[in-house]
Order: sequence, then C-alpha cells, then structure tokens
Amino acid sequence: MRPERFQDWLIGTVKNTPGVTRGQSCAEAGEAKAPSGIVHEERPVTDTPFAAPAPQPGEAADVWLAGAIGAAECSEIARVERWAALPEGASQAGLTVFHHNGSRNFVRPLQP
Repeated sequence: MRPERFQDWLIGTVKNTPGVTRGQSCAEAGEAKAPSGIVHEERPVTDTPFAAPAPQPGEAADVWLAGAIGAAECSEIARVERWAALPEGASQAGLTVFHHNGSRNFVRPLQP
C-alpha cells in the first residue's frame, strides 16, 4: 500500500475507532521530522487480513494503534509488528505494518 494511501486509510480508521476525538497526519500536527512518501506504481494484493482485538482506553500508544489497525481487518495488511515487542527492543514506540504485496509502512505514534 502506498504511504499516502496508507496514511489516509489509517487516519480514517483511527478517527472511526470508539473513543477517538481526533486523528491527523504528522504534517497537520506540525511534526516536521516526518518523512515524505515515495512514488511508485502498485497493484493492491489482498489475502487474509491481520486481525487484533479493538484497542482499549489507557493502553500504550503502540498497542492501541496495533489494535485499531487489527480491528479494521484490512485485507491488504498481512501483519503488524510492534517495535517494543521485538527481541532486541526499541528506543521508541512504533509499528511496522507488513502488506501482502511485500511493502511495509513504519508508523510512530506521537505523544501529545
């Protein structure tokens, strides 16, 4: 899934998750360090969607975001990997979203 399309999909998913009052892009939030997307041709590949329980209030941002993505059950998403759950750990919260076409999106939740 192209980064621009994934961002639009993710913002829509987050906005439609119960308990959410706002969802926006990094640019809209004033985050200047966010990378820009790349342009490439893509044919969506669908298969069994990644599924996870809906997020619960009070969960860590990366757990909550993985739950929002999984609860949407997008057939283009194969799996979601939380960086904090990796054996080597991570210095910041975030996710890698793996798609059935082999592409990946890297998602970092911003803390207010």
